[in-house]
Amino acid sequence: MPAFDAHDHRHALKQLRDTGDTSLWANRDGIPCPACGAPFARVFTTREETTRVPANDGSRFCLVRDDDAVHLFRH
Repeated sequence: MPAFDAHDHRHALKQLRDTGDTSLWANRDGIPCPACGAPFARVFTTREETTRVPANDGSRFCLVRDDDAVHLFRH
């Protein structure tokens, strides 16, 4: 199962928002998406059971679920 931990990539990401249960990061260095391998623009992570996804500009996205969170990668 692909896993993603923003803190493992902290050097290449810029944190835009963090509420404790959700976070939004910008990809500054072209880190590849663990789902498709293409670089992503932003990643939204949530540990909440339900959440509202931030507005999307129509870009494609990938989802990755790991043991304790869901990650939405916007390309």
